[in-house]
Amino acid sequence: MTNSKLLFSLLLAGTVGTVSAQSLKDARAAIEAENYGKAKTILQKLVSKQPKNGDNYFYLGQIYLVNDRADSAAAIFNQGLTNDPKATINNVGLGYVDLMKKDKAGAESKFALATAKLGKKDYEPLLEIGRAYINTPEPDYAKALEYLTQAKEKNKKDIAIPLALGDAYRGLKEGSLAYTSYGEAMDIDPNSVQAKVGQAVIVRGAQAYDEAVTQLEAVAAETPTYAPTYRELAETYYQWSKAPGTSDEKYVELNKKGVEQYKKYLEVAGDNTLEAKIRYADFLVYARQYDELKTVSEELAKNPDVDPKIYRYLGYIAFQSAKDYPKAMEYLDLMFSKMEKDRVIPLDYMYLGMSQIAANSPKAVAPTAAAGADSTATAVDSATTAVDSAAVATAPAVTPENEANIQKGIANIKKAIEGDKELLAEVAELAFAKYQDQELQTAVSLFELVGQYKDSPYYFDSHYYAGEGNYQIGFKKDSGSKDAEGNYVNQELRNGAIANFEKAQTELTIIETTDNKEAQDKYLINALYYKAFSALGADNLEQPTGDFVAPFQKLIETINQRGTQEKNKAYLIDAYTYIGLFHLIKAENPQAKTNFQKVIELDPANEAVQGYLEALK
Repeated sequence: MTNSKLLFSLLLAGTVGTVSAQSLKDARAAIEAENYGKAKTILQKLVSKQPKNGDNYFYLGQIYLVNDRADSAAAIFNQGLTNDPKATINNVGLGYVDLMKKDKAGAESKFALATAKLGKKDYEPLLEIGRAYINTPEPDYAKALEYLTQAKEKNKKDIAIPLALGDAYRGLKEGSLAYTSYGEAMDIDPNSVQAKVGQAVIVRGAQAYDEAVTQLEAVAAETPTYAPTYRELAETYYQWSKAPGTSDEKYVELNKKGVEQYKKYLEVAGDNTLEAKIRYADFLVYARQYDELKTVSEELAKNPDVDPKIYRYLGYIAFQSAKDYPKAMEYLDLMFSKMEKDRVIPLDYMYLGMSQIAANSPKAVAPTAAAGADSTATAVDSATTAVDSAAVATAPAVTPENEANIQKGIANIKKAIEGDKELLAEVAELAFAKYQDQELQTAVSLFELVGQYKDSPYYFDSHYYAGEGNYQIGFKKDSGSKDAEGNYVNQELRNGAIANFEKAQTELTIIETTDNKEAQDKYLINALYYKAFSALGADNLEQPTGDFVAPFQKLIETINQRGTQEKNKAYLIDAYTYIGLFHLIKAENPQAKTNFQKVIELDPANEAVQGYLEALK
């Protein structure tokens, strides 16, 4: 989940209650400056000294919400209602807790209680309900506008209302209305830094990241003591790093700048609490800054009462940095056992799933490029000539237990994607990384998953690599099922190879049959090549059905149509060779001779095919 509102939460500038105005004012100022540690200390003292003032409980509960402790916040709000039944603002807090737990019906019932007996000038509950709908994990900006508009009708002087309206309109992508609302806030207070920051963030929403950075830097230069500006800069750099087309180098550069700004944010806010460090670790998780996360996590782990989030951080680090997949599973399982379910984020399911897959997948060395890529095939008595068999390392087969755990991993990753579709891109990137690392089974499982989502920008890439990867896995199994003379001695392994070859054909057919020009230009020739060899690998070469002939013929036609004969010369040689062999086995000598002659035209020194032609005389 990449929702920054949960990472950084509310900027509470509203007015609730009037008792102990000085102390409450100090607490609110600390909250606005996002020094939640200081605010918590003040409010805890207020609650202790004035236990019958329900408004103090409401603010204290907000601090627990900032720190992702919904159950603790609920306990505080309930205490507020018990000690001061008239302070129904705490029902707003309880409704916000329900929203965090995705219980919308429960939230609406609490909000109804909070607004049932409002006086003519009572607007605070309406304001806070609006904020709750803005800052919930699943924002409802339209609902927020309903309450904020009512609040504005009752009070046009509280700057918190137009600020919240600006946030709601920004969430609805109504940039001009958001800008106007922030402008109204500045009419109330021309020096409102929060309004200036809000206007800059509108620009970020339009993906004008460089301009947003410029505006935020200008605000920071004008008012360097306002900490939230640096947090928004950190968030801007992070979002910029995820923009389409960002290079790996730029991604690293932008996220490093984001981390620098977040450190500045903590420094200016003056919040050195454990909770602040946890929020910093949360930012590092979303910014994928695992080296810095490791440093922070090791410090947090020294605390005996550490938040269960620490196991999230340690699990991610074990996966990403150490590649210790069993340890990653151990940490994440511990996190799931200790953390409230509503605090679990989609990324947790993704890393648990990835760990389950990686820990249960044998590391297979990918075969070298198919013969057509670099050289001609010299042996033509089996499908294994498609790949240099010396490049295939012996690796254990996937056991039923391994396969069951891999499927659990896939289910967890799917759950992650359903919770946050943005993770599709990350799953695809991890699949490519695993492919590069020769962890083929892991990569293929991930590609097959991404390929289930037609709206993914990686849809065709995933089907291609799932196809090629299944072919390579099938090839390894097929090689392992034969003795030194090439005789099949392990039927179970051979059956597994056939299953992978068939999966490969299914995946590659997606590329063959699509009308997406970009996908065909990028993958069609290779897809046809691997599809043909997958069909060849699945065939019984003593009595072949010849299912490989059609894709080889289409491969030839496609290469000739595109005029790329020289570039794909080796592919053509393989295609003509295997088509010729099929006809030779079927005693269709004229067709066999025609194809073998095509090989000689391309490769006059091909001794194997010369021998076949000699036998046909």
